[in-house]
Amino acid sequence: MKIATWNVNSLKVRLAHLLQWLEANPVDVLCLQETKLTDDKFPISEINAAGYEVAFSGQKTYNGVAILSKLPLTDVLRNNPMFPDEQQRILAATIGGVRFICAYVPNGQAVDTDKYAYKLAWLASLRDWLADEMRAHADGGLAILGDYNIAPEDRDVHDPVAWAGQVLCSDKERAALTALIDLGLTDAFRLFEQADKSFSWWDYRQLGYQKNKGLRIDHILLSDALAKRCTACAIDRIPRKWEQPSDHAPVIATLD
Repeated sequence: MKIATWNVNSLKVRLAHLLQWLEANPVDVLCLQETKLTDDKFPISEINAAGYEVAFSGQKTYNGVAILSKLPLTDVLRNNPMFPDEQQRILAATIGGVRFICAYVPNGQAVDTDKYAYKLAWLASLRDWLADEMRAHADGGLAILGDYNIAPEDRDVHDPVAWAGQVLCSDKERAALTALIDLGLTDAFRLFEQADKSFSWWDYRQLGYQKNKGLRIDHILLSDALAKRCTACAIDRIPRKWEQPSDHAPVIATLD
């Protein structure tokens, strides 16, 4: 089974890219973030024609998440029931006995702002709910995939000195991500030897991609049952080279 996550930064703009990528990379499950579409505008027929069932939760202009699957999706849940929120950032579904959660973590804007406080509260509530989900799905396993808007370590940042203490790299954000992992999750990417300066996001400005000035902020976290089955995890940089790309690249993990 191949599973993947991709922040497409507007599915309306990037639908052709998504379909092109799926044709070349027919993953079994794909979690999307920043679809930026109300539910009535979601391209269900195009996704179905590509061979996927889909669940989605969207809003106008911002946020929005979706899970595409070659297998049926059951027990679909929108949002974290412990954190009432108008922003559409969480979607969960059970696929083939495995619980999949698609997460679009708030950006936080800047340290010490209201949006940063919202991000930390959002992550704390996510941890509480995730603990319950992991207990409920201990047998089949759980995977939470998405844009976490957090670079876990300095090696996940192109310039750790410049980014030190900044949003996406601050100590409190990293501690919040560690708290999720401490529930019994594993960062699939770090199960394997990876090239230095491997990133999943690059700023559109100042030739960020061309100069590889990026961050690794898109992650696949696996419960122990799934981590033991993981045989590969990689970032696919190819779509970032396409015309009008998302600023994020897909991350793919293979489960035996």
